Amino acid sequence: MISIFETAAGKANAPIYQLRVVLLGSATPIWRRLHVPADAKLDWLHAVLQVAMGWTNSHLHQFKVGEDYYSDTRHHSAEFEDDLPSLEERTVTLRQIAPREQDVFCYEYDFGDSWEHAITVEKILPNTTASSSARCLEGARACPPEDCGGTPGYDDLLKILENRKNPEHKSMKEWLGRSFDADAFDVEKTNFWLRKLKWPRVTEAQLRKVIMARLTVQD
Repeated sequence: MISIFETAAGKANAPIYQLRVVLLGSATPIWRRLHVPADAKLDWLHAVLQVAMGWTNSHLHQFKVGEDYYSDTRHHSAEFEDDLPSLEERTVTLRQIAPREQDVFCYEYDFGDSWEHAITVEKILPNTTASSSARCLEGARACPPEDCGGTPGYDDLLKILENRKNPEHKSMKEWLGRSFDADAFDVEKTNFWLRKLKWPRVTEAQLRKVIMARLTVQD
């Protein structure tokens, strides 16, 4: 479905979508509020979500919009015969899949741990600055460590880390390999890395470069 913005005459700047991104299932909410251009392709939105949430782009992903699935079809295809085929995310824009305020869709990252994010279009705003970058307005709590077993595993990990007497405390700290503050989130640092994403398309190599640079600074 095409929104009224796509039928408007002239070359007016594409509107800005205010998105609230919530990681589902966590005992304590982990979320981000973002501004993203309406004409962003879904592969670019994927890069934004990886950087804004704090993931490392180490696994497959997909967007779920109603009954439709969108992914990078170069890497992700139906696993079983009765699976619904994925549509190509590089050909679809944000405002095509969510043309109205309060539209909700899902972003799933890592099909093993199944990190599911509910994304709500809170507002559709005029773009008065011709901005073509993403911006994080606010958020809460750190991104979980990858490969920790999804939200149930993450909740268990936090309990282990909080209890020095837990027999797994030492091994889990060694597995992490770094200090971890579950309450930490820095909006300024997040925006610094978001500004590194090229518009209108981010290659896998360029996204990897941004993520690796961010991880190096963290370490």
